[in-house]
Amino acid sequence: MALTESVTEPLILRHDEDGVSNLTINRPKAYNSLSIECMEGFIEELTDVASDSTVKVVVVSGAGKGFCAGHDLKDMRANPERSFYEKTFAVCSKLMMTIVNLPKPVIAKVHGVATAAGCQLVASCDLAVADEHARFATPGVNIGLFCSTPMVALSRNVSRKQAMEMLLTGEFISAQRAYEIGLINHVVPFEELDSTTNELALKIASKSPLTLKIGKEAFYQQLDKDMKGAYEYCSRVMVENMMARDAEEGIDAFLEKRDPVWQGE
Repeated sequence: MALTESVTEPLILRHDEDGVSNLTINRPKAYNSLSIECMEGFIEELTDVASDSTVKVVVVSGAGKGFCAGHDLKDMRANPERSFYEKTFAVCSKLMMTIVNLPKPVIAKVHGVATAAGCQLVASCDLAVADEHARFATPGVNIGLFCSTPMVALSRNVSRKQAMEMLLTGEFISAQRAYEIGLINHVVPFEELDSTTNELALKIASKSPLTLKIGKEAFYQQLDKDMKGAYEYCSRVMVENMMARDAEEGIDAFLEKRDPVWQGE
């Protein structure tokens, strides 16, 4: 169980089913804001998931009325020391990098609002599904605190001008607009949010876990390379992938017109 603020209230709820691990931020009264304790608990659960061979895909959501309202500003104002701020943003960066480096795809399931570090969390996930009434913002500029760390993930998901408009105005954008600029993958009615996200997760979970791991790592590694370097790197990845048993099984199954049986190796 993740770290808790009280004995009875886990900060991160986990439910595993059919190869999908559902992780829910459980601070509904604080709009699931990311306290240090909450983020550390999140990292702990993700670390456990990484080594759990029964889990193929992770779905991240928020309890209560919204997905995540960002950092816990009340907590930060109650601890106005540089060391506390440094720890807050260091742990947050570690959380986001843990998601990116997790050897399994992570899907954000968004309802309500996703603001500041909450929007950063959506952008850090590999995929995102949102209900049609969800809203997104990086509103730090409105309170004198530019969303610099959310900017890292946001600017790697949407175009520069779209990211700058969100960062400079601090205004909310709709789920439809978030879809149009590439922040999320799907917009659905609220009543279809769970089923659509689960369908997507199960579709991905049906693939070879080794192939998913190889592909996710290669995707992020090649992004920062020039085209020549990216092709050289990905060519090596393809060769290694071809040597895997799952690649052999997958190709044979395709040629033999049958379903593959993945071994994860």
